Amino acid sequence: MRLGATHKAAPLIYIGTCGYAYTDWLGTFYPATIRRGEMLRFYTRCFPAVEVDASYYGLLAERTIDRMIENTPADFRFSFKVPRTLTHSQPADAQASLDADAFVSSVLPVLNAGKFACALLQFPNAFKPTDTTRAYLHKVVQMLQPLPLVAEFRNHEWQDARTHRTLRELRVGWCNVDMPQYKSLLHPSADVTSAVAYVRFHGRNAAQWWKGDNTTRYDYDYRPDELEPWTQRVAELNAEVPQTYAFFNNHARGNAPRNAEMLLDMLRERYGAAAEVAVPAQDAPPAQRSLFE
Repeated sequence: MRLGATHKAAPLIYIGTCGYAYTDWLGTFYPATIRRGEMLRFYTRCFPAVEVDASYYGLLAERTIDRMIENTPADFRFSFKVPRTLTHSQPADAQASLDADAFVSSVLPVLNAGKFACALLQFPNAFKPTDTTRAYLHKVVQMLQPLPLVAEFRNHEWQDARTHRTLRELRVGWCNVDMPQYKSLLHPSADVTSAVAYVRFHGRNAAQWWKGDNTTRYDYDYRPDELEPWTQRVAELNAEVPQTYAFFNNHARGNAPRNAEMLLDMLRERYGAAAEVAVPAQDAPPAQRSLFE
């Protein structure tokens, strides 16, 4: 973190959540009576960036993308998960090219609006480093140009100097993660391989990690002492790059926005005014910072 900085240029650290339209956030994060179409606008009053999970399951409609641009401030940032057809399978070249082109075309309006953070390639645990998978990684990165990209690997065998070197050559960011400490999973890190630093908090629900679904696996509420080491890691990341993104994926029961606010407060407490953290729109209501008190 550039602790000596005094200018008020574009903020450097963006903290948010993975997804925002969860019904179990009603009454905890969102007002109980809020309509789905109002959620994003409310979210922007609290956080300056979001990782879009819906794009992992399929292309978003043009009108949906337009509304996302319209309903967010000029300095808001979106990260989009790359469709699972490109990360959880290795389609033939022709099909992969079609899927990649369609995804790029769908999010280009966000890029053109200046609100695009990056696209996240989240590979499964079964995606291990081999000659075949390394070649596929090169191929899919080229297909997704001109989007800035970040790669998240779930298998620990990718966490080595060779992978970092490859990502630097491809100008693809490395996703640092917090997750249960199984031997086969990645350990916490503060590594940078592109102009974008990236962190995802998945929670530490070890009991549900392998057998749970997309809700129970990430059902976890961080304690302050568990997030404290990440304030140092985020500082290290942000000292290396123009922008750092940290997203909480432990979405069950509103844990993600609560823990995102916790990390934000801890960064400000540790670094004070020198912590150049992105803030919500200036017209946010005074009460918004006490949503979880």
